[in-house]
Amino acid sequence: MYHPIYQMKKKEKLQKRKKILLRSLISFFWFTTGAILTTFLLTSFTFFIYKYVNSDVIYPGIMVDNIDLGKRTEIEAAKLFAQKNEAIGNIKITFSLDSMSATISAKELGLGYDQNLIAKQAMSLGRSNNLLSNISIVFQAYFWGLNLQPAYHYSDDVLNKILFPFAEKTDKEPVDALFNFLNGKVITFKVSQEGKKVNADKVKEELISKLQKILSEQISQPIIISIAVDTILPKITTEKVNNLGIKELIGQGTSFFHHSIQSRIFNITLASSRINGALIAPNENFSFDKGLGDVSAFTGYQQAYIIQNGKTVLGDGGGVCQVSTTFFRALLDAGLPITERHAHAYRVGYYEQNGPPGLDATIFSPSVDLKFKNDTNNYILVQTQIDPELQQLSVFLYGTSDGRSVVLSKPIVYNRIPAPEDVYQDDPTSPKGEIKQIDFSAEGATVSFTRDVMKNGVKIISEKFVSNYAPWRSVFLRGTKE
Repeated sequence: MYHPIYQMKKKEKLQKRKKILLRSLISFFWFTTGAILTTFLLTSFTFFIYKYVNSDVIYPGIMVDNIDLGKRTEIEAAKLFAQKNEAIGNIKITFSLDSMSATISAKELGLGYDQNLIAKQAMSLGRSNNLLSNISIVFQAYFWGLNLQPAYHYSDDVLNKILFPFAEKTDKEPVDALFNFLNGKVITFKVSQEGKKVNADKVKEELISKLQKILSEQISQPIIISIAVDTILPKITTEKVNNLGIKELIGQGTSFFHHSIQSRIFNITLASSRINGALIAPNENFSFDKGLGDVSAFTGYQQAYIIQNGKTVLGDGGGVCQVSTTFFRALLDAGLPITERHAHAYRVGYYEQNGPPGLDATIFSPSVDLKFKNDTNNYILVQTQIDPELQQLSVFLYGTSDGRSVVLSKPIVYNRIPAPEDVYQDDPTSPKGEIKQIDFSAEGATVSFTRDVMKNGVKIISEKFVSNYAPWRSVFLRGTKE
């Protein structure tokens, strides 16, 4: 057991040690605080002297694009970068998109360093309202250097003027799809279309990127900018407005009807409207005659020239074969199996206005028809279009592509037979001396071409179309009426 007196002495010693330790800590605190304050005051005093010495120049060690601007005035720094802009002023910049291009010099575009902004930013470093921040920046710049990224400029107005023709030709708003049908026929159809828009922001990014490369490599070389174009998707696509598998163009055909009389043009327009919107189901055998309906004065057709009994005569619906011919060309293009097709008795000039002979198809209900089978797994929609200015008829077939491809050979013309001599016939119903041509000469010939259709690497159709055209004479009516 410890003696009480011994315990008291031990306790007094511990208290003395605590007092000594406390005095030491207090002394250390005041010493450290004094040292920090002394250092701060000394550093501040040194900074203020340094600031005074460099009051009208950029602090030493401050660089822009690795170019030392220390000890330069703001005006001198701006002048330095202005000189660098002059050095690249003659560099040619070409903007291109497809077949369009436009070229301008860097000076005309105002392209280069933004000398005034660079000089102002460099001068402002270490001169904020925050003393500690200023001291830190000056310290870093002096001992290790402080490099800033440069600012660049160009004329937005000039650039926008350059891009305007590209945008005018390229920009297109997206088109939402329309699809409404009644009684098995589509009465409103518009295929969705993607929009396009020139991306000016990407053009500017590429412009600055290529400028940086030229400035860093110090090589004066032309700048070529490929104009970026964004694709804008429609809100409603064709496949979203129907569940019939109609979403894209699978085939099309065109023909011209220049020099047609008005009644023939009327009939072409009427006949094309009758098959417009037709829906052909999967595995359906489509008859053009059936789809067209009755062709007569009772159904609205006018009289125009038709081929009947080996002669060209006026008859109801003259011009309807322009539609069947164009439909035939769309079927060929789509790679669909054609189960019935008949060529005209002779070569008709209308059908050779935009291509070779042999690509025609005549119809004459009920014995002469144009038929095909929809061997796809989706519906096929027929759309027709008349361009009155170009006098062009187009037939479009929409569905879902199954990857088939078509190869048509160039038609071969052989067994040529010259057209017979012209014939003049008296016409007592026309004034005497009046000459009117009612039939037109055509060379007789045999024309053939082949079509191969491939699908998944397999040839699913291989066929040959042969057309035998008889020679045809011109026939003139000579008026005899007194």
